[in-house]
Amino acid sequence: MLGIIFTNLVEMIETTISYEMADEILEEANLSSDGIFTSVGHYPLEDVVEIVTLLSQKTEIPPDDLIFAFGKYLFVKLIEGHKHIVRPDADLFDLLAELDSNIHVEVLKLYPNATLPTFTVVKREKEMIDMIYQSPRQLETLASGLIHGGAEYFKTEVTVNMNVLETSPYRVQLTVKKT
Repeated sequence: MLGIIFTNLVEMIETTISYEMADEILEEANLSSDGIFTSVGHYPLEDVVEIVTLLSQKTEIPPDDLIFAFGKYLFVKLIEGHKHIVRPDADLFDLLAELDSNIHVEVLKLYPNATLPTFTVVKREKEMIDMIYQSPRQLETLASGLIHGGAEYFKTEVTVNMNVLETSPYRVQLTVKKT
């Protein structure tokens, strides 16, 4: 996984819980990088799992809730750092419709070794989008958090429904509707 995911996860822990908690987790975790991440580095998914697992144990917040909250947090960080990728007149549904055809193309220019999930648009309407999320990492909860973070950014209230379609390859139907 891209280092930008790790640096933002640690930053989220520092800013929403405490610097001490972040340090404690990085010290205790059995991480491939010994807890030292750079935004352009690449690290194994298992390191995220280790960090989230420890954070869950220490805070008694379920891992899925932490991953969802991180997705919301991460959206803001990604959009702030890459506003040039998003059309100025875009709304949430435009952004979601352009994930694979525009956003991920630009991300790969910045991070050529990134392994990104795919989002295939099945149906698009003005206030609804139906997509298929596909990734061996099975992080649809993170994707849902990112979508909700995007909804807050664009000041749009939405519901996100997820339905696992297949487990090999891992595919999830995501339906996002304005409420």
